[in-house]
Amino acid sequence: MADIFDKVIELAKRRGIFWPSYEIYGGVGGLYDLGPVGVRIKNNIVNLWRRVFIGENSDFVVEIETPIITPYKVLEASGHLEHFTDPIVECSKCHRVYRADQLIEEVTKKSVEGLPPEELDKIIKENSIKCPSCGGELENVKLFNLLFKTTIGPYSENIGFMRPETAQGMFTAFKRVYTAWRERLPLGIAQIGRVARNEISPRQGLLRLREFTIMEIEFFIDPNSNQMPPMERVRDQKLNVWRAEYKAKGEHKIEQFSVEELVSEKIVINPWMAYWMATANKFVTMLGIPSDKIYFEEKLPHERAHYSSQTFDQIVTIYDERIEVSGHAYRSDYDLSRHSKFSGQDLTVFKKYESPKIVKKKTVIINNVNLNKENKEFVKKVMELVKQKSIDELQNMLKEGYKIDDKALSNYVSIVEREEKVFGEKIIPHVVEPSFGAERLVYVSVTNSYREKKDRIILSLPKEIAPFKVAVFPLLEREDMLKKAQEVYNMLKVSYRDDVIYDDVGSIGKRYARADEIGIPYSITIDSRTLSDNTVTIRDRDTWNQIRVPIEKLNDILDKLFRGESLNNLGEPVRESNE
Repeated sequence: MADIFDKVIELAKRRGIFWPSYEIYGGVGGLYDLGPVGVRIKNNIVNLWRRVFIGENSDFVVEIETPIITPYKVLEASGHLEHFTDPIVECSKCHRVYRADQLIEEVTKKSVEGLPPEELDKIIKENSIKCPSCGGELENVKLFNLLFKTTIGPYSENIGFMRPETAQGMFTAFKRVYTAWRERLPLGIAQIGRVARNEISPRQGLLRLREFTIMEIEFFIDPNSNQMPPMERVRDQKLNVWRAEYKAKGEHKIEQFSVEELVSEKIVINPWMAYWMATANKFVTMLGIPSDKIYFEEKLPHERAHYSSQTFDQIVTIYDERIEVSGHAYRSDYDLSRHSKFSGQDLTVFKKYESPKIVKKKTVIINNVNLNKENKEFVKKVMELVKQKSIDELQNMLKEGYKIDDKALSNYVSIVEREEKVFGEKIIPHVVEPSFGAERLVYVSVTNSYREKKDRIILSLPKEIAPFKVAVFPLLEREDMLKKAQEVYNMLKVSYRDDVIYDDVGSIGKRYARADEIGIPYSITIDSRTLSDNTVTIRDRDTWNQIRVPIEKLNDILDKLFRGESLNNLGEPVRESNE
């Protein structure tokens, strides 16, 4: 059903879901507009994510907002200047540029993600891969940095970048949030915002964009804590997992695990990885994706990002196409350690012990009486040595009789061991990161819900993310019917606000079709009988079944429908229509 994806793209353009940006100028690869319907679907997905990931975990997750423009130093510290790259290869004849790993995978049907340029060069030569456009020879593979560069202010040397992820703003703000939020771990910092990546060959509509919205959490934990996540919140989740050990052997073996099994069998590096993966599983099923179409693929070491100790990609399968919808990385203390080093700021937290501990602590003692007898240059040499060396290194130097200018260091420096009462220790938190792309979820949700029935299209979106909940239609363009339909519409707006839509253009069949194509779950029709007995029909999007109900009970019945009750049990059945 390869043409399904073309049909989805055509529907998306026609019904105001999404289309290429700047179309009148020919468009720009990797940039897409969301139309009136697409924005509403996206906002509903974002709100659902916010509820599942933040609202249901508000005892340890908070949300912040940080700038899109990021200073050079921040991305130097994060490693993005060095590592945020993709391999490219240029045709020596027509000079078209391709993403090398994707070009190889299209020819060989094998994953080469994360392999270094020299390995990709070797595979290109072994498989005699040529330029797909002109058949020319391909040059050597190079790495291309995906950061969008800009300047901050009028000074060209003040370099900045459009952020490639929201994460770095959360890392640099960590200490502020930690201090403001009762200085407790674990602490989740969530952010939803725009990011930019200068993709080499964006394609597949909303799946690979140059600008998009990320929804992610940086979850800070004490790596040595025995505190377990609230597993009761996700205990019903069963996760399908493709482990790295099978992937490395070329075996596509997917196993099912409970959240507890992921932890007890040490499939995940930390229990919080299992918790957020299970939360992601729950969230994606709420978008209408069946659980048997979802699995987590563990990435091999060379496939992981530079900051990750373990990564799982959440994959959904739609019409035999595998689409990554989220990434789950154990970032360890990489980010806070790097930012602490590059900024010179202390990003540790103080972990208080339950009761004080008596510890033996080594201290460097300077013999100022002897040192003050020496010249300034000698004093400077001693003090610089003490500053540069650790206590253990100094102790070994003293044991070995180390000298400065033929003078024994032991005359000026000594190490003593004392007992101290310690109330806690400084630690650098580790980080677990679940990350989603919002536009990608729009595409996945729309494609998964695409149905055809009697040459008509139905977008069977879950009710929670449908762009509108209810549509109101007068059967005919008669003044009395139009007036009554407006009354019903205004009544429903009190309950559903902007989630109810009114339409009186065209035949009733065409209006039903328009509502089905953008996924409106229920349509309310005002007809001649409405004017005599004050009843209306409710039509179900997916079954096309209808019932007749009194207007005074309409809000209550719709509420029951949105809670999952069957349409046929809530009103007088209407003779089945052939539409």
